[in-house]
Amino acid sequence: MKKLIIVAFLGFAVASCGQKEETSTSNDSKSESSQTGEKRIERVDEVTFLSFIQENKDVQIVDVRTPGEYEGGYIPNAVNIDFNGANFEAEINKLDKTKPVVIYCHSGGRSGKALSMMKNMDFTTVLELEGGYSNYITPGN
Repeated sequence: MKKLIIVAFLGFAVASCGQKEETSTSNDSKSESSQTGEKRIERVDEVTFLSFIQENKDVQIVDVRTPGEYEGGYIPNAVNIDFNGANFEAEINKLDKTKPVVIYCHSGGRSGKALSMMKNMDFTTVLELEGGYSNYITPGN
């Protein structure tokens, strides 16, 4: 009886190890999510946000603040699509949904709402900057 319990335990342990290994490899490269069919739509910290922009040369950077806020400073290469503008949803729909998108506002409120909208708009990868532009780290600082 003891041998049967030991064999069963070893079999369970081996099966568990195999499952852990498989799980970790499926999450290794989140930037490849559009290639694997997985969606990545989430709020991320400023370090992850900046790294993602640097690692993905085809990223679409979207500033959802007002034009006045945008003129006061913005992330390089960002396009301004005003969340409060009458055509916000139509303008967002013009983006390439197969390419990664990063979004931000001033402090995270509007971009959080935009992220929720984009979840239902067939985008494959959308990252929102937690804390908004006020939390942005200028590269090199």
